[in-house]
Amino acid sequence: MYLSVESVKPLKEYKLLIKFENGEERMFDVSPYLNIGKFSELRNLSLFNSVVVKFDTIEWVNHLDIDPEVLYEKSLKLEEKPITNRSTGRRKALRL
Repeated sequence: MYLSVESVKPLKEYKLLIKFENGEERMFDVSPYLNIGKFSELRNLSLFNSVVVKFDTIEWVNHLDIDPEVLYEKSLKLEEKPITNRSTGRRKALRL
């Protein structure tokens, strides 16, 4: 399935929060790639945090990118689960 990346946000532990064109937010773990060739440069947190959306995928300032199909297939979908606020008894969504 080919879906374009709409937004990306770097998180702790070399993870990325990615929103795709279908509205899904997914978590992609970059850490398995950090021992592969030029991707080892991403261990530098300043470089890792430089990730941006470029065309239909993500790219870092050192010109590394990952195919959007890989990003989608190898990421975990985030889901919202209802929780109840103890003080008000109201339900709200909690993003995992």
